Amino acid sequence: MRSCACWGPVVIAGIARLTDGTPVSPGDLAGQVTQALRNTAAGLAGAGATFGDLLRLTFYVTGWQPEKIGEFMAGVEQVAEEIGLSLPMPPASLIGVDYLFEPDVLVEVGATAILD
Repeated sequence: MRSCACWGPVVIAGIARLTDGTPVSPGDLAGQVTQALRNTAAGLAGAGATFGDLLRLTFYVTGWQPEKIGEFMAGVEQVAEEIGLSLPMPPASLIGVDYLFEPDVLVEVGATAILD
């Protein structure tokens, strides 16, 4: 049962913060990926969606370098089963950026889902 009578696209973003704004895992990419995905799952649930409804994921990562993929994927794998994210992931992009809105934010997750 969905928590809202929604139909159509759902766009959610998540970062590594608790609900009160407290940063989670400062300086730890894997830890921030894990928390950002948890927050994204909570946002999807609030709209009556799950990762099974995803069309696409977009990850924005500060200071991205290919050698960070192991740490990044460790964060994904740590939380995937808990939040219902299938591996391999649905279509996803990882975009390297110089910085996000605050210096301690290493990753932002964007999720687009469709409800029918």
